[in-house]
Amino acid sequence: MRLGLALPQFGPFADPALIPLVAAEAEALGFESLWAGERVHAPTAPLTPYPSADGRMPELFRRGLDPLLVLTAAATATGRARLGTSTLNAPLHPPIQLARQLAGLDRLSNGRVIAGLGLSWSRDEYDAVGVPWRERGARLDETLDVLEHLFGPDPVEHRGRFWTISPGDFQPKPVQPRLPIYLGGVSPAALRRIGRRADGWLGVPLPPDRLRATLGTLADQARQAGRSPVATALRLNPRIQDERTDLPDVGPVDQLAEYLGRAAELGVADAFVDLQFTARSTEELLELAGRIRAAV
Repeated sequence: MRLGLALPQFGPFADPALIPLVAAEAEALGFESLWAGERVHAPTAPLTPYPSADGRMPELFRRGLDPLLVLTAAATATGRARLGTSTLNAPLHPPIQLARQLAGLDRLSNGRVIAGLGLSWSRDEYDAVGVPWRERGARLDETLDVLEHLFGPDPVEHRGRFWTISPGDFQPKPVQPRLPIYLGGVSPAALRRIGRRADGWLGVPLPPDRLRATLGTLADQARQAGRSPVATALRLNPRIQDERTDLPDVGPVDQLAEYLGRAAELGVADAFVDLQFTARSTEELLELAGRIRAAV
């Protein structure tokens, strides 16, 4: 299994100076991908609950850096690791500007970008950028259309429900002939969209039996669409610190490695860990990253 690491971005790690340091060290440790997420707005009284057991948004998200800024800084500090977003909430962005940013980042990194897109859970974020909440799924679908057109041969053109792009040139293109697009979600509608349109799934650490079933559904959806199976990048947010007093040295890391081993047996080739919920300093984040890299 190829293992990746989420870059410093949120809470006490929202310091641009940390990004090249952690990115370079992560690549030196053998991490094969580096990832950044997105939070546009941190409302005091959210209109929609955070998708967790208690519905509360983590305090970590009240301070954060833009994901494409993070990956740009990481691109200049590394030479091999893939650079992915998990997740960039596509309907919050005009797609032609998003295409320009992704293409530029892919050229800067010499073809290392994975565009991981999704739908924000936060209605406040949609209100903040002036995009109707009820249109989010349709806007994601059309964003995929726009990206496909813009990354294709010139002259480019798009006429859709939300955006019109008159015939013209879009240059420079990404280095990758097909810049990979991964999509998030576990709902039936999301899995159908991924199977029909995406290169990969931004997965979550489901119980092994449910993970197996979800991967099977994705394979069925892709097959019905006449496509090859989609890849998976599994995101894990371990909370090793919570258990440190009981198993200070190996327990939580071993449990994480065991789960990733089972996921690999199911066909998951890529996973990454986000240690910003666990570590209390950059030094501790890198120390934990090294232990995890050695264990997996």
